[in-house]
Amino acid sequence: MGQPEESLIRYPCSFPIKIMGPCIDGFAEAICEVVRSHAPDFDPALLEMRPSRNGNYLGLTVTINAQSREQLDRLYQALTHHPMVKVVL
Repeated sequence: MGQPEESLIRYPCSFPIKIMGPCIDGFAEAICEVVRSHAPDFDPALLEMRPSRNGNYLGLTVTINAQSREQLDRLYQALTHHPMVKVVL
């Protein structure tokens, strides 16, 4: 195995994450809980929400103060394994 890839991101930094899931009660709250478990300083008041055209899905944008690549990797893994989440970008 070679050297680990060098990140193009300089930490700490403001890092937006887009999450898509069902437009149901509790989805945004559940995602905020997951995000806060990995980024305790995340402010849910800054959460951006956009419903899909037909209202079946809800797109969320959370912006965290990312401290490291490891933190982002753990957060992405937690989000992609969450049963309500369809897509994480």
